Formats: sequence, C-alpha cells, structure tokens
Amino acid sequence: MHVEHHPLMKDFPEKLEQLHQLRQQDPKFARKAETYEALDKQICRVEDGVELLDDEALNALKIERVSLKDDIARDLKRTSGSCCGGCCG
Repeated sequence: MHVEHHPLMKDFPEKLEQLHQLRQQDPKFARKAETYEALDKQICRVEDGVELLDDEALNALKIERVSLKDDIARDLKRTSGSCCGGCCG
C-alpha cells in the first residue's frame, strides 16, 4: 500500500517562498524543517513496509511530526506578521 508523504511544500503551498527564506536565514527553523521532513520520510517507509517499527513507536513518530508541523505553522504565521496563535487574539 502506498502512503502519501506530507512534505512542507505540499502542506503549505502558499508559503513556499517563506519556507525557503526561513530555511536559509533561520538555523533553528531549518533544523525543525529538516527534522520534520526526515520524520515524514521515516513514517512513510514504515507504512510502506520498507522499514519495521511497532505501532507504539510509529504513533510516537506521528505525534512528534504533528507537533513539529504545528511549531512550523506558528513560525510561518509569526514571520508573516500574523499572530503566532499563543495570545488567542
């Protein structure tokens, strides 16, 4: 069974330029994005049966991926001048 990847470019198509710029200018953001992409690839390898991992470990990776994606989305909002989501305003 083929599993679809969730690369940042696909999840945030309207933010491609901003993603590229942040990766170039912000080392912390670049590390987050690289970690996210690596987790996504690993999850897809497991779900495709290429790599073995038990369900509990796979779910932990998915939770980590979602958390990183949320952080990245907040970073994108903050750098675009939008609210970061932390103030509820």
